[in-house]
Amino acid sequence: MATMAPTQSQPQTKREGNIADSFASLSGGNQPPLPERFLDLKRSLVAGHEDRVIESWNRLLAQLKQENAILAKDKSKVIPILEFSTLDEDLIRLRSDIKKRGVALIRGVIPESEARSYKNEIEEYVRQNPSTKAFPQDDPQVYELYWSKPQLKARAHPNLLEVQSKLMNFWYSSNPESSIALSQTLTYADRLRIRQPGDAKFALGPHVDGGSVERWEKHGYGLGGVYDKVFEGSWEDYDPWDASGRVSAVMDNYNGLGACSMFRMFQGWMSMSNSRAFEGTLLVNPLLQLSTAYLLLRPFFHPLKQSKDVSKEEYLAADNWAFSGSGMTSELQGATPGHGQELNSELHPHLELDTSMVHMPEVKAGDFVAWHCDTIHAVDSVHQGQSDSSVLYIPICPVTEQNAHYLVRQRKAFLDGTPGPDFPGGEGESRHINRPTESYLKSYANPEGLRAFGFEKLVVSSSDNPGARMVTKKVNEILGF
Repeated sequence: MATMAPTQSQPQTKREGNIADSFASLSGGNQPPLPERFLDLKRSLVAGHEDRVIESWNRLLAQLKQENAILAKDKSKVIPILEFSTLDEDLIRLRSDIKKRGVALIRGVIPESEARSYKNEIEEYVRQNPSTKAFPQDDPQVYELYWSKPQLKARAHPNLLEVQSKLMNFWYSSNPESSIALSQTLTYADRLRIRQPGDAKFALGPHVDGGSVERWEKHGYGLGGVYDKVFEGSWEDYDPWDASGRVSAVMDNYNGLGACSMFRMFQGWMSMSNSRAFEGTLLVNPLLQLSTAYLLLRPFFHPLKQSKDVSKEEYLAADNWAFSGSGMTSELQGATPGHGQELNSELHPHLELDTSMVHMPEVKAGDFVAWHCDTIHAVDSVHQGQSDSSVLYIPICPVTEQNAHYLVRQRKAFLDGTPGPDFPGGEGESRHINRPTESYLKSYANPEGLRAFGFEKLVVSSSDNPGARMVTKKVNEILGF
């Protein structure tokens, strides 16, 4: 077997770069076929239960056909919308919708005027520091900024911390001894986007973050058996909200630029502007369980007749798709080591991405959008609006040992003004004028915010299960408390 690239357990300083380096489609260059070891891996995942996998695939295609028809008709109407002012009631009322869709829009989390001021502050910070890296560098849309004052203020905002904590309750651990605590959230320092009208360069198509080939690798997500039910031929029994297997899963086996090594239960962004469909906003595939199962099983099947030779209905029909068996290759459609998992209509036809990727409903400054870490998402290929579409990327991360080790490194990066450990390296903001310091953070954040950043001891709750209490104590040791 080939020697593995470094993982997050073997941290290395990453070269400089930008968000394009996270995705094969943005970074360019030819992607060679995956090594033969991936063929051996694929065969081992389904060995002995091939018939069950085939039956499962056929059930999946039938279910996808039904659900895709609903999305094509209802579009953004399927996205659960909550109000921060009635958050508890809305979380109860929309619980089943959020679990099915894997996404939620929470309105009014931060006052609109405050959220708008964030963007103005960031733009001034960039003006003061023209060396700030961005993508594309000649017409910036996504900035390599991690430590601006607005980013710190948003991450530590009490309202957002409340939303994050309550959204984590959608997750659970089937193993009470599992080393994860869901009562507190840890901060993950990500980038920001100020996308200008007319931009077509930040055209990031359907993708899933948190690795790519790692989803199939036994020393990746396989370490926690996250997707075992899917590979065993019973995708209906796969629960995307069970966190127990993800605690030990490895999401970055190749030290990719921007490949996430921290367990983010949800990805998310805080809006600093108003935006609607086709105005540079987010699109998601709101079929969490089905799309994940399809993505994982697609590499084991091939079409008998090609799309150019038959109608769409004939091409997608279950009887046109055969288990590859002895003709199987090493391909994992859209998966490239060290990059995010990408999807498209040619490689993943049954997802019908042209109609199943739905826009966020209209968002205003101060609204927060969260989506499950396995949710397929994209951005508008062209920003057709009249004003900028601006967001701060802020995911939701639980307390685990792996996350704590990352937080220690991230805390140092904050103090040094360099990018977070997952991101492209270089001097970052270390020499930026008016970069906020530890004293600034401590003057702004409350104790909950300081705990999230790793600057204050986590609380061990008597109501936590044994695994949660144990890991919280361990994490405090890792953080130096």
